[in-house]
Amino acid sequence: MAKLKLTKNELKKQKDQLKMFQRYLPTLVLKKQQLQAEIRGVETRIKELCEKKARVDEGFKSWIAVFGEKGVFTPDILRITRITVREGNIAGVPIPIFEGTEFAISQYDLLKKPLWLDNAVEKLKTALEIDMEARTLEEQQRRLEKELLTTTQRVNLFEKIKIPEAKNCIKKIQVYLGDQQTAAVVRGKISKREMEKEAG
Repeated sequence: MAKLKLTKNELKKQKDQLKMFQRYLPTLVLKKQQLQAEIRGVETRIKELCEKKARVDEGFKSWIAVFGEKGVFTPDILRITRITVREGNIAGVPIPIFEGTEFAISQYDLLKKPLWLDNAVEKLKTALEIDMEARTLEEQQRRLEKELLTTTQRVNLFEKIKIPEAKNCIKKIQVYLGDQQTAAVVRGKISKREMEKEAG
């Protein structure tokens, strides 16, 4: 910190800074609380998706054997053609919001392919959509946690450093100016007595 000037101008400057810190601190605390709540919500949604994915995966266990049938389920049967993600905003943080996934299903001969293939394609679409949404939520969480860290650092800076520092500076300046004023009064009285002695 630069050397503190013990002047009335510096006192005003320090008081103005203190007011500014005290005005912005509640906003930062509120933002911190909002970010924490949003992160908890995202974590809950990720957990729900993981449980849903586990149920889908469990359902796939009975299908694993038929997936191995030669030439039935080929990689080109199902592909993702588009993932729709829009930009949102939470507490000033730009976040991705998952809106959906579009798939292309290759045409296949219904007479040559087994009956279970349609059902398997639908289950695979569900699993892929869950994965895409989970990835988007994980990115949301990453961005929100990064902003929470920055906001927490600012709250701590204001609460633990800037506000106490400004209060301490104000106190030092007020004590110094008070001492100067007292000294001026004492010098004035001494001068007055001296003048009265010389006159009397």
